[in-house]
Amino acid sequence: MSLTARKLNREFYLRPTLDVARDLIGKYLVFKTGGKVLSARLVEVEAYIGENDPACHAAVGRTDRNGVMYGPGGYSYVYFIYGMYHCLNVVTENEGFPAAVLIRGAEPVEGVEIMLSQFDNKKNNGLTSGPGKLCKAFGLSRKHNGLDLVGDILFIEDRGFRPARIENSSRIGIKKAVEKKWRFYEAGSNYVSIRNK
Repeated sequence: MSLTARKLNREFYLRPTLDVARDLIGKYLVFKTGGKVLSARLVEVEAYIGENDPACHAAVGRTDRNGVMYGPGGYSYVYFIYGMYHCLNVVTENEGFPAAVLIRGAEPVEGVEIMLSQFDNKKNNGLTSGPGKLCKAFGLSRKHNGLDLVGDILFIEDRGFRPARIENSSRIGIKKAVEKKWRFYEAGSNYVSIRNK
């Protein structure tokens, strides 16, 4: 871990979601588990903003599943899809306004051997490119839903890295609001799940 690492504070997450999403690129996701530390540099994210965003889980209103989105920014929102994948989101903005940033891809930094052990194929080919693979590599599941990202278990750090270029595009795998270019990614990263969308 860098000596200049600084954990992101609550105020970072309470800002407008698109600002948070763009600023997350180049930050480091850190998970402390079983005395070990896993970390990866974020290279791809997507923003989902409010009940008026038809691609957002909050478009159907508040439910047991998406309830954490209605809380204050700076908490994890982990959900299960297709009966096989977990997805990690970072809740943003103020309490009562449901918004979050989906973590789509990251470049492994610490604990790579532990991440590899989660998979049958032990090769580091796109190990954490894609939200499902990222959660599997980190061992994240629904039990990690609602964690305080300002706490000491799962959090995000600024280690001083600044991407040379950040690009944006339409979000991946949705059929509604496809015109919104709310996906941000580090240009040239091998851990971006899909390029040039």
